[in-house]
Amino acid sequence: MRVQWTWGGAAFQIANCALLALLGAGTLYPFLNLLAISLNDSMDTVRGGIYLLPREFTLDNYKLIFQNQRLFSATGLSVARTLLGTTAALIATTMVAYALSRREFMLRKLLNTVLVISMYVNGGLIPYYILIKQLGLTNTFLVYLLPGLLGAFNVLIMRSFFDELPPGLIESAKLDGANEFTTLFRVVLPVSLPVLATITLFLSVGHWNAWLDNYLFNTDESLTLLQYELMKILMQSTDQIGAGAGNNVDAEMMRMTTPQSIRATMTIIVTIPILFVYPFMQNYFIKGMTLGAVKG
Repeated sequence: MRVQWTWGGAAFQIANCALLALLGAGTLYPFLNLLAISLNDSMDTVRGGIYLLPREFTLDNYKLIFQNQRLFSATGLSVARTLLGTTAALIATTMVAYALSRREFMLRKLLNTVLVISMYVNGGLIPYYILIKQLGLTNTFLVYLLPGLLGAFNVLIMRSFFDELPPGLIESAKLDGANEFTTLFRVVLPVSLPVLATITLFLSVGHWNAWLDNYLFNTDESLTLLQYELMKILMQSTDQIGAGAGNNVDAEMMRMTTPQSIRATMTIIVTIPILFVYPFMQNYFIKGMTLGAVKG
């Protein structure tokens, strides 16, 4: 079948492509600008005028950050936290969401309401700190995993996805004698890859970028995370008082850099792992957000 060509249709296609190209360029430019700043001499960056390419190429900004001897152990801890935290939270979220999606569950409406309320109301930082301390989680690796084991937003997204699955899918499994665990792991999850990928992306990015719980609950330097170590380097660069030697960073090099360059370099370092993971999950992510949209 031949598609009839019209001037109106052609104009729409051209305008649509131009708009998408403009949006793509606007999305890509901030990252390329940060990359150019991170590869440019810090003192030269102060002059401004750095856009897509570095004017005076240098790797000194990266050398400064990687001089921190604790950075590599902190990176290992961040990777371990991301893998373990994402896996544990995904399992917990899946099981709770599946229970809340079962209409025969008597507390379904009550718990759904509690989850929604918890997204808008919390007890505050001080009660939260007291709770963590009384649970004995301070200065332990578990403080990175247990408090974030269950997120209301993630549960609601996954529950909504499970609600939209054909009822006959679960009923046929029950007729074959499958219990709830068998139904969940062998019937429901294989057809739920979009929402699983979506929640996995949310959880992994959250764990990878987290540093506040390190700052609040862990004073043990052997448990510091990558983001926290990078944040300390940025603070030293901002202070400009030569405190780098106390944190395994060359003081002279610290004085020759600027917070703008350090901030750009840090952003590139922590973003690259996400850029490698996201393309493999993009299709699942979009489908999961569309099919698992939160319903009232």
